[in-house]
Amino acid sequence: PPVQIVDMRAELKAGNTSIFSRALQDALHSTLEAGHQAILYLNRRGTATYVFCRSCGYNLLCPRCDVPLVFHASRGGLLCHHCGYERGLPQACPRCKSSAIRQFGTGTEKVQAAVEALLPGARVLRWDAETTRQKNANEILLAHFSAHRADILVGTQMLAKGLDLPLVTLVGVVLADIGLNLPDYRAGERTFQLLTQVAGRAGRSPLGGQVILQSFDPAHPILLRAARYDFDGFAHQELEARQRIGYPPYSRILRLEFRAESDGAARQAAEKAAQLLQGWLESGDHRQTGMIGPLPCFFHRQAGFYRWQILLRGPDPARVVRGREVPGARLAVDPPDLL
Repeated sequence: PPVQIVDMRAELKAGNTSIFSRALQDALHSTLEAGHQAILYLNRRGTATYVFCRSCGYNLLCPRCDVPLVFHASRGGLLCHHCGYERGLPQACPRCKSSAIRQFGTGTEKVQAAVEALLPGARVLRWDAETTRQKNANEILLAHFSAHRADILVGTQMLAKGLDLPLVTLVGVVLADIGLNLPDYRAGERTFQLLTQVAGRAGRSPLGGQVILQSFDPAHPILLRAARYDFDGFAHQELEARQRIGYPPYSRILRLEFRAESDGAARQAAEKAAQLLQGWLESGDHRQTGMIGPLPCFFHRQAGFYRWQILLRGPDPARVVRGREVPGARLAVDPPDLL
């Protein structure tokens, strides 16, 4: 189906503060008037992605992971999506005692509430990890939507996986930018894959369809290629960039992760391992293998453990450690079948 990219910066300048652009609002109205169905995709759960104090700027973080807690209106509290820690929403700031606690960001629960406010008569279902915790929940939810017992399906990446729904003539991607800027060389690949997959849920019957991608960076090359379903162009661009920096598929990566309850202990274990690895690299025939780190992991603290990592990059980095012990390390190879 044809894809339209909407610049959400222009929407704000025009005075539209809704999470839905004017184009998406009009398309939703038209779709329901025609008796068709729509999918709204956002790869982020919850109602608000973080909660903070407007008086002093304090962020409510998970005490075990040091990442922002996500507010879930359905639970009536805050949840860590990494370790499962839960707590209630405070009435006052834990640091300055102000009552100016505010929620910021958008998740699937907020999208559901917003579409129900925009279209009061619409029947809306939500499909994410919160609504599918019970046995057979996925099959039941999909059966309801397939039988047209709902008009709009709001969900996360579960929506992208091979659904064949003839009445779906509109797919709206609420925020196409999510995931693009993660510190992972596969971030662009994953974003392109998910956007083209979820776009393919519309227009799978003679009724036709349309896709609207909302973005605050509408000129991003990956979004432009996804909007044209240009896999060849994307693959050429991505492979060229990977070759330039020596990342897979032009090399292999071995990641060694070190965890401890104190940051100092995790760092010390990583530094000792780095000395050991450097010696193996210099004494063996590993001239094409390089070492990066030790460095803190992207999520530096998770489930109460601090995490540091070392990357070995080369034709066969697993050969450096094969048959040897690296104290305290958890090993992972990309591709994963080479260790």
